[in-house]
Amino acid sequence: VLTVYKAAVQQTLDILFLPEGREFLTSTDAVSRDSADRTIIAWDFQSAAKISNQIFHERYTCPSLTLHPRESKFVAQTNGNYMALFSAQRPYRINKKKRYEGHKVEGFAVGCEFSPDGTLLVTGSSDGKVFFYNYHTARIIRTLSAHKEACLSAIFHPVLPSLLATCNWAGEIKIWQ
Repeated sequence: VLTVYKAAVQQTLDILFLPEGREFLTSTDAVSRDSADRTIIAWDFQSAAKISNQIFHERYTCPSLTLHPRESKFVAQTNGNYMALFSAQRPYRINKKKRYEGHKVEGFAVGCEFSPDGTLLVTGSSDGKVFFYNYHTARIIRTLSAHKEACLSAIFHPVLPSLLATCNWAGEIKIWQ
C-alpha cells in the first residue's frame, strides 16, 4: 500500500482518475436528509488531501462516474434516474441545463460509459434495458431490451467500437453488435 485516502464516510462506490492523474474523484453513499455534500469528493493524488466535497448538491448517491474521452467532462450516474454532466476541471461545476433522463436506476449500481469517440453515452437500466443518449443533445437515440433482470453495465469494446457488452443482476453477459 502506497497511500491511504480517508473519506470518513460510508461506502465508496466508484473512483475516477482525471486526465493527467494528478486528481481523482470518488462517489460515496454519504447522503443525508438535509444535504448531499460528500457525495462526490475530489482528491489530490500526491498529498491525499480532499480538494472539494461540494461538487454535487442533490440528495442522490452516484453509483458510477465516467470520463468523456475527448472533452474535459465527466458524467455521474445518479440514483435519481438521471446522469449529470460536470466539468472535469476545478471547480467541477455541474451543467444544470443538460441531464440524461429516461432510464431507471432504482438503487442498483448501474454503470454508464461514453463511446470511444465521445458522441454517445450508454447506460443500463433497472428494467433490463440499455439506453443510448446523444452526448450533445442529451436525447435518447435508442433503447435496447437487453435483459430480463436489471442491466448493471453496458460497455463498448476498446478495439471494436461496434461491439457492446452488457451484464445483468443475474450474472448474464451478452455481446451486441
